[in-house]
Amino acid sequence: MSAVAEAGRYIGRFAPSPTGPLHAGSLVAALASWLDARAHGGSWLVRIEDVDLPRCVPGADQLILQQLASCGLIPDAPPVYQSQRGALYQAALDQLVANGHAYPCGCTRADIAQANATLGLSKPRHGDLVYPGTCRPERGGLQGKPARAWRLQVPDAPHDLITWQDRRLGPQHQHLASAVGDFVIKRADGLWAYQLAVVVDDAAQGVTHIVRGADLCDNTPRQILLQRWLGLPTPRYLHTPLVLGDNGEKLSKQNGARALDLSSPQATLQQAGRALGLVTEARGSVADWLAQAVRQWPFATPGNP
Repeated sequence: MSAVAEAGRYIGRFAPSPTGPLHAGSLVAALASWLDARAHGGSWLVRIEDVDLPRCVPGADQLILQQLASCGLIPDAPPVYQSQRGALYQAALDQLVANGHAYPCGCTRADIAQANATLGLSKPRHGDLVYPGTCRPERGGLQGKPARAWRLQVPDAPHDLITWQDRRLGPQHQHLASAVGDFVIKRADGLWAYQLAVVVDDAAQGVTHIVRGADLCDNTPRQILLQRWLGLPTPRYLHTPLVLGDNGEKLSKQNGARALDLSSPQATLQQAGRALGLVTEARGSVADWLAQAVRQWPFATPGNP
């Protein structure tokens, strides 16, 4: 547990990407993180994850904040923007390089696919190709290729498991070398990778508890490894159920998720609450509904700190 959490403080966050308005699935994640913070008497922050600038939609950040406010979900401090925090990410990369944990990579996607084919590996559905460490320093490094990206070198011994306790899913583990390989922390296009940015920002903001959708669960071991090697605290994690689209997959903008209908914010919140297992009554104001939901939040017990 982080030093902040041990001191009795709770800081949670919701970190949307401004690629469009919130939809039903993203509201569930926002509501869950807000409820967990309020049930613990903690603070709730919003961070705009606009590090991938080409995908961001102008004005989407303000629309998201307005949608949250309509649902009574108001952060306890002004939001921060990843696009303004590049110096922090660079300092983290410099530290990793200095300690021998990161290296430049010159491989293209085609190179990685060919290396995987040679090893008899196939790309999992919705997954990434495992990077086989082609440009690792001990294997000759770039060998004349221009540097494209920066990768974190993960431990690859059979016993090198990353383990953690998810507050909803229970004990979790992953062997990063076989599941992911050395992963990108600065992209070939010069943009900062999500994994590095989120770890640096959570630590800088003092986040002690992360509540997010279950689709991000397999990011957790990569982030825990980065936390360890950067000397940063590891927050507590809780991964919530996903809202699914008509095709049975996670609801997203890519599979037709519609912007929230906020003509009746309380009805929209109640629907999000049902996805989290809350049985609430639609009466009173939005504030009344939220207070009712906080009382029902199941992860505010002594066994789920």
